[in-house]
Amino acid sequence: MNDEREYILKSLDGNQEAFAMIIQKYQTPLLNYVGRMVKDKETALDLLQEIFLKIFTSLRQYKPHYPFRTWIFKIASNHVIDFWRKRRVETYSLDDEENHGFSLLQVLPLQEKSVARKYELHQLRKKIEQALQKLPASLRELFIWRYINELSYEEIAEIKNLPLGTVKNRIFQAKEKLRLLLEKEE
Repeated sequence: MNDEREYILKSLDGNQEAFAMIIQKYQTPLLNYVGRMVKDKETALDLLQEIFLKIFTSLRQYKPHYPFRTWIFKIASNHVIDFWRKRRVETYSLDDEENHGFSLLQVLPLQEKSVARKYELHQLRKKIEQALQKLPASLRELFIWRYINELSYEEIAEIKNLPLGTVKNRIFQAKEKLRLLLEKEE
């Protein structure tokens, strides 16, 4: 955290290498989030550049008593919402085999050595991806943040400006809908 604060201060003084360190730390989690929300890798990469530009230009507005990671994800969330509004784009599922590199199948590792077990886990991941497709974007976003990006409930509440109880409730709703969809498949 102290390194992060140092990078922020140096970035504010115009040190490009310091901001490059911020980009390096956050590019993968932000790309995972944005990619899953817009589905297209090229669009996600374009949006990611725009998000980092917004972060850089807004850095003076950052208040150090808030977690930096939360602040960054809030900017990303708002940017994705703006993108949807401008383009009136549908949200996309995660189950598409051709989803341009943003598959839960790639994120959740296969650790078992048995070929049969690997196949079973692959099939389960596919079913989860298909079920995620059917979730409303607002629930899918929260689910991704919690279980893919491993954000805390508190961080998600801060990003979305929602009460903590609402965030927990919506994530529970997402899990329940996924459970019901998965049970339906069996």
